[in-house]
Amino acid sequence: MPETPLNIEEIWNILPHRYPFLLVDRVIEIVGFESIKGYKNISINEPVFQGHFPARPVFPGVLILEAMAQLGAILILRRFPPEKRMAYFTGIDNARFKRPVFPGDRLDMEVKITRDRTTFVIMEAKAFVDGQLAAQAIMSSALAR
Repeated sequence: MPETPLNIEEIWNILPHRYPFLLVDRVIEIVGFESIKGYKNISINEPVFQGHFPARPVFPGVLILEAMAQLGAILILRRFPPEKRMAYFTGIDNARFKRPVFPGDRLDMEVKITRDRTTFVIMEAKAFVDGQLAAQAIMSSALAR
């Protein structure tokens, strides 16, 4: 059974990231420690668009990967007390970008845990815009000690 969605204040209580690097606006579904869905609204006001690219703004693929990793971190960090809530990206495999993401898009993301060792996880992550696959990757993350 899915858990209650998380608003931005609840996300702040889990993730250490803050503006301009917090890349998850809302969590819409959590299923235990198995999967999570959330989104980021892509706004023309994002600082990255001053340089990427001013004449044709495109949200960078590396930030799409970071947004998916942050969503996965929300999923895994919920099981630890606040003083233990720090995870590090340990790997990205098979990253693929299928379509560009532009200002005005809503980046819908989903992350599923495929291997869980409590303090080390492997996740399958996907990002969509208007139902079309925009990016996907296999990511790993480890809890900081």
